[in-house]
Amino acid sequence: MTTLHRRSLLAGAFALPALHAAHAQAPWPTRPVTMVNPWPAGGSSDTMTRLFAQRFGQVFGQTFVVENRAGASGTIGHNHVAQQRPDGYTLLFATNSTYAIAPHLISPLPYDNRAAFTGISLVARTAQSVCVHPSVPVNTIQDFLAYVRARPGEVNFSSAGIGATSHLATELLMAAAGLNMVHVPYRGGAPSAQAVIAGETKMSFIDAITALPHRAAGTLKLLAVSTATRSPLAQDVPTLQEAGVAGFESSTDMALMAPANLPEPIATRLSQAVRAAVTDAAFRQQIIAQGADPVGSSPAEFAAYWTAESEKWGGLIRARGIRMPG
Repeated sequence: MTTLHRRSLLAGAFALPALHAAHAQAPWPTRPVTMVNPWPAGGSSDTMTRLFAQRFGQVFGQTFVVENRAGASGTIGHNHVAQQRPDGYTLLFATNSTYAIAPHLISPLPYDNRAAFTGISLVARTAQSVCVHPSVPVNTIQDFLAYVRARPGEVNFSSAGIGATSHLATELLMAAAGLNMVHVPYRGGAPSAQAVIAGETKMSFIDAITALPHRAAGTLKLLAVSTATRSPLAQDVPTLQEAGVAGFESSTDMALMAPANLPEPIATRLSQAVRAAVTDAAFRQQIIAQGADPVGSSPAEFAAYWTAESEKWGGLIRARGIRMPG
């Protein structure tokens, strides 16, 4: 081997890390970004995805396109994102019903729930309301709990599907308050809410933004909210904790995620953009107007939350013997 050849090889070896570094630090975004929402259009997570897509478009100077890939408790959308390149051009706007609950119910998943994704930020938390049909002869959550206890196995409840947060919240309530109700799963939050409004079911946990207009119209009664603090849109409605269900807390928690191995600079920029958005007074009010509490977190904070949330719901699923059909 000639001296010149050795020098060429040595120069190439040093050049490779530099090329990788330059690639990692390449400008982003330089073309449209797809934000996958793994739920049908029109729901609360879809609305929130679109709010942030518009916000990110303004911040980053590129179009952020929302793509709905619904089905199988959100896992169809998650599986799609898991297979995409980790270049920042495919993002996932996920809910805890999929990233924290579904892995305990669906086995095997077509992806590794923790290894397939980069967690970027917990974006917002939506309170759910205990809603009952007007024919149910109660006006407070305490009265409703007594009503159900007096009728074990007779009162039915609807949910957005097995494993949905509306389902798990009701299972948590039954475990905490000693209730026995019959589950009637539907395909999504809107059909589940409509079931209560139509009187097909007696009760359901429904997102506050969906329930409040029906409360005003007299087609639903709102008895309590599921979060530790009252909903900003319904300050007169007590929490379940205030009503005596100690430690009860449940919500639909929305998060921004991406395929695994997303370059850290991109993850950091997105996380910072979320935190800047939730502290901007005007944008924060848009989130609250949708019945959600803005959060915003770092990737590390989200990772710790993700672990705790998964352990909480996994324990409940095992204790209650909840299984997917088939």
